[in-house]
Amino acid sequence: MPNRPGGRTLGEVTSPTSRPSTVGELRASGHVHRSVKDELRRNLLTALREGTDPWPGIVGFDETVVPQFERALLAGHDVVLLGERGQGKTRLLRTLPLLLDEWTPVIAGSELAEHPYEPITPASIRRAAELGDDLPVQWRHRSERYAEKLATPDTSVADLVGDVDPVKVAEGRSLGDPETIHFGLVPRAHRGIVAVNELPDLAERIQVSLLNVMEERDIQVRGYTLRLPLDVLLVASANPEDYTNRGRIITPLKDRFGAEIRTHYPLELDAEIAVVEQEAELQARVPAHLLEILARFTRLLRESTSVDQRSGVSARFAVAGAETVAAAALHRGAVLGEDDPVARPVDLGTVVEVLRGKVEFESGEEGREFEILDHLLRRATAETARSRLAGVDLAPLVAAVEHGDPVVTGERITAKGLLDELPELPVLDAVAERLGADDAGTRASAIELALEGLYLARRISKDTDSTGAAVYSS
Repeated sequence: MPNRPGGRTLGEVTSPTSRPSTVGELRASGHVHRSVKDELRRNLLTALREGTDPWPGIVGFDETVVPQFERALLAGHDVVLLGERGQGKTRLLRTLPLLLDEWTPVIAGSELAEHPYEPITPASIRRAAELGDDLPVQWRHRSERYAEKLATPDTSVADLVGDVDPVKVAEGRSLGDPETIHFGLVPRAHRGIVAVNELPDLAERIQVSLLNVMEERDIQVRGYTLRLPLDVLLVASANPEDYTNRGRIITPLKDRFGAEIRTHYPLELDAEIAVVEQEAELQARVPAHLLEILARFTRLLRESTSVDQRSGVSARFAVAGAETVAAAALHRGAVLGEDDPVARPVDLGTVVEVLRGKVEFESGEEGREFEILDHLLRRATAETARSRLAGVDLAPLVAAVEHGDPVVTGERITAKGLLDELPELPVLDAVAERLGADDAGTRASAIELALEGLYLARRISKDTDSTGAAVYSS
């Protein structure tokens, strides 16, 4: 999914000037033509031998999906990825161009970017015969060799394969002239990769148009006797629920995919957190313990019997949650004049309010959605507090709350305001150290987590006043 921070990039698309510019020079340079699948296989093997990561930015698939995907590519198979929404299917497909050669030669001006050694369209075959070794060559970057189509019900055969171009006919060419064809997405991806997202949403009659591409590697357009030996890797994604109910992949097309690979949500908590850290674009600082709460919250939603698990709970939920929490901190900072706002547990309430629509509930749970979300968020917070603060004796903090003034926090309380309410206690330093808090903002967030953890463990009480502030007391 084009590459985000932390992965290799596709490079600057600036054509090299020191490479052969004619087919004669290309042959003299010793260039060898390889098919797309051979190219992917060779470069994947090179990466595996050198110990480099062929899949930058892909988290949680190392022992499951990635090995299967690599074997499919080594076998030269077209691949369909099956999985619920937000499991990284499209992102995985979008890393494929990184396994192509950075630059590849094409016939200059050719409509389908044909290799100079193997022209396939009538126009390029004619030019190659006329010009011989003087046939001009251009160089195409790997980022231009990946085509992606979101399958929608209105997609036509012309979009994917092609159709007669009335403009070319109007120019005086015969209707039976193959050069009157306007090629679709698949032939234009010749010598590249075609990705079809949500394949079952493609109408069945449109899926039929891909059968020849998958098996015979050619296309047919409105009865034209034109055979184009296409060199493409076809990959697709599908949601299993769509696959069985709303739409389906027709049996002949399904049979032509060499590999069908199931994806999944992150299996481990650390992987869930890593996805959030990688994908979220945070507008304020969000401490690690809050990211852990959001990751645990997402995982609890996936386990809940109140949530429609056929729809799934996307990884985007936790990502959007982190961005929402950061936005809440940024908002508080603007209103209260904090120069460097840091998210605190009090900001987690905005996740329930804003992201309710990203979760599908079972039919019997109407009216209880907020109650369910709030309960699971509390569980995630309690589990994180227990995990992060295990071994820290919080009894002095409990005693201070019981015998001192109540501690008030909320979206209208600054980090400094919260810290000024608290007595000087060694346990507060221990909490801050355990959670890696090294300034006022992160320290306030850490102590607020300790207070919330004590409340959820029923060691102190918590009330909400008319302004929405949380008041911790005995």
